[in-house]
Amino acid sequence: MLKGAVSGRYAEALYEIAAAAGTVDQVEAELKAITQIIAGSPEFQKVLFHPRITAAEKKDFLKGLFEGKLSVTTENFLFLLVDKQREAFISDITAVFTELANRARHVVKAEVTSAVELNKDEKKKLGDVLNKLTDSKVETAFAVDPALLGGVVVRIGDRVIDGSLRARLATMREHLRQIS
Repeated sequence: MLKGAVSGRYAEALYEIAAAAGTVDQVEAELKAITQIIAGSPEFQKVLFHPRITAAEKKDFLKGLFEGKLSVTTENFLFLLVDKQREAFISDITAVFTELANRARHVVKAEVTSAVELNKDEKKKLGDVLNKLTDSKVETAFAVDPALLGGVVVRIGDRVIDGSLRARLATMREHLRQIS
């Protein structure tokens, strides 16, 4: 089975349980913390992902590490992943869970790339425009790419709004080619 399909099914099931219990924010925060620990600790990865360490040993390891720090929902979910030998999917499951939670909160993520660093007021104005355009709360990440020459490129999901000078020049170039 494809990794994305597995992650999606587990994330959706966990989301439904957390939503019913009213603990989506807590479970999301716990999943993100676990994912960060895994990413930052090669020793943790060795234990959790080693094929010769039994499920019981892995669960004991997790209990010792997270005892009293995780909700029952998250702890049981981790144990389920270990029992089903799906622990390697935790970071993908976390990403899908976060997408589901953001969708329910009407939050979208946008990447804004500009030719020069935008000041605080420009970022706020652009954020306000994106909020209205998407009818959602937009969480914006900003980047600088001098190759744009001027303007901005906004990516929201699979949509791209290219307001860069580079794109305008390319359009003008194409029009001039058609004329001549």
